[in-house]
Amino acid sequence: MSTCFTVPKGVMARVVGNETVILDLQSGVYFGLDPVGTDVWQLLAEGKSLADISAALVDKYEVTQAQLEADVARLAGEMLSRDLIAVMT
Repeated sequence: MSTCFTVPKGVMARVVGNETVILDLQSGVYFGLDPVGTDVWQLLAEGKSLADISAALVDKYEVTQAQLEADVARLAGEMLSRDLIAVMT
């Protein structure tokens, strides 16, 4: 949960309504996020750790800390596997 991420240069994100659309310009991979995912994306893009993101959002959404941490880790893993984020070194 202490891992921080960065957004690669070729990845663009735009807010459309209450959702975010992410596009990897090199691969053409397109990814859509709902409002909760948008909150996670914004904090990931700021370089926040998964733990920081979970702590920041736990009071906003009616969910347990454990569930939020699992959901944030799953979303980060999915975006990482599609090269939409990279582990910060």
